[in-house]
Amino acid sequence: MEDRMNSVERDTNKAIGVTELKVKVKEEQIHNEKIEVEHIWEPKVELKTEHIDLASDTGICMGEKGPITLLMPNNIQASAQEISLENQHISHTTHSLDKPYQCNHCGKAFIGNTQLRSHLRVHTLKKSFQCSQCDKAFVYYNQLIIHMRKHTGERPYQCSQCDMTFADNSHLKSHLKTHTGEKPYHCSHCDKSFTKNSSLISHLRIHSGEKPFQCSQCNKAYSQNSQLIVHLRSHTGEKPYQCSQCDMAFTQNSDLTRHKRKHTGDKPYQCSICYKNFSNNSNLITHMTVHNGVKPYRCSHCDNNFSTHGQLASHLRSHTGEKPYQCNQCEKAYSHNGQLKIHLRTHTGEKPYKCECGKAYTQNRLLQNHQKIHILEKPYIVNTSLQ
Repeated sequence: MEDRMNSVERDTNKAIGVTELKVKVKEEQIHNEKIEVEHIWEPKVELKTEHIDLASDTGICMGEKGPITLLMPNNIQASAQEISLENQHISHTTHSLDKPYQCNHCGKAFIGNTQLRSHLRVHTLKKSFQCSQCDKAFVYYNQLIIHMRKHTGERPYQCSQCDMTFADNSHLKSHLKTHTGEKPYHCSHCDKSFTKNSSLISHLRIHSGEKPFQCSQCNKAYSQNSQLIVHLRSHTGEKPYQCSQCDMAFTQNSDLTRHKRKHTGDKPYQCSICYKNFSNNSNLITHMTVHNGVKPYRCSHCDNNFSTHGQLASHLRSHTGEKPYQCNQCEKAYSHNGQLKIHLRTHTGEKPYKCECGKAYTQNRLLQNHQKIHILEKPYIVNTSLQ
């Protein structure tokens, strides 16, 4: 949470003899929502900390010529003392993730009382701004404007360093840090740093084990809301990310990006030792064990070791018998997602692995077995120049 001084300048009517006014008012930046203050103008008054009546809960400040009232909306009124003490508390607790202020409606916790008050609007204020394209509604008109860009595709905020565009100015600001290399949010538990505070908070849950986002359909819980949204699609069957080259659709955009590389042949991940290229990073990580032999993930049931946590998780199902990947076309279930993908091709008829002779197969290993026939068909060629 950032405190900043907002200098507000206003020229009043010179005809009535009132000179230029400069009033400095402290604002809290909370979830991209500012506490709006009704400024009551008085000539040549500068509000300072020592001028503020700390006993007041109404925002009455003592100016040189008497009291000045700062009127705030009732649901977010905060005294100068409260903000001052809270700022000290936030400064002390931001890195320790102490969140003593909890929402009674949803259980979400915050490091500051003003943050909590801002959040409570989600529950208490009427969402009167309704989207005409979907069933979403918003408390504030500017939230609706930003949301509507998802439907229109409008992205008015363009990066000056590259061709990237954004629907929200805050997203552009975060993106610009990828060019500057700025990562001001540091994890106190490891060496990782982040461009956004929200990314740091999500990361810290890896260390704390906190999983506040729970599925209402099953008992699964996640450390990030985005993970829960993706998981919910396993219940609804929604696959919003459609490939433009074929009929395949995916629950995550990252899965679609990986899939597109099958069409383009793009392999952006290169081994720094043998220069072999891969279409996704997980395959590169697995490949690197060929060179370094590192397999840090050990099975607690047998002597097998694995190079990635995902490989270990898949292997453990051979001990537990768990088969979480179920076909939505029939009753078959599998312990690995890859097995389910192969099985689904029996329903769709998809055969992505093609030989030059025209034959196609559902699996790469079947194609490789087939290609051995062509190798045997080719006679040995004797290089007579060596004789």
